[in-house]
Amino acid sequence: MTPGFRWTALLPTPLVNGLATLGPLGGWGKAPGTVGSVAGLLWYTLAFHYLHPIAFLVLLLVTLYLGVAICGEAEERMMKRDPGEIILDEFVSVPLCFFGLQGAIDSLGPWAWIILLAGFGLFRLFDILKPFGIKKLQDYPGGWGVVADDVAAAMATSICLHIGWYIYATIAW
Repeated sequence: MTPGFRWTALLPTPLVNGLATLGPLGGWGKAPGTVGSVAGLLWYTLAFHYLHPIAFLVLLLVTLYLGVAICGEAEERMMKRDPGEIILDEFVSVPLCFFGLQGAIDSLGPWAWIILLAGFGLFRLFDILKPFGIKKLQDYPGGWGVVADDVAAAMATSICLHIGWYIYATIAW
């Protein structure tokens, strides 16, 4: 059990594992993390994109809290360390990639998909390669270790997207 999340022990195993794997999505294909990231991108566009920055952060913190709790409990019940079928960590982290970029995305109109695709690609790159010490974050106990590396990958992605947008906006204008 992830320290600080005793309430998850009260949940039935099918619910915990179903949430952690996003139902059947965690078992799809050979790259479940990519499936979880696509689901996270959809989650961003449906739930986060039009939120005020404070509401964005509140929803992000709530979903990250739930992600850490559920992933840690699922890891324990599956008796595996950060199993690939747990994709809730990608799902809850992807919206962070686009924090502060809603205006940039909207300004591109029909070309908004470029930023979304770049964010998706960068997030997968950082999540797979785990550069900049991201890999060490997996050593945290329970759900913290499952989610922390994805949050760091999302932060690195966000920084790259912000830099890219700044360069584009400077050159284009």
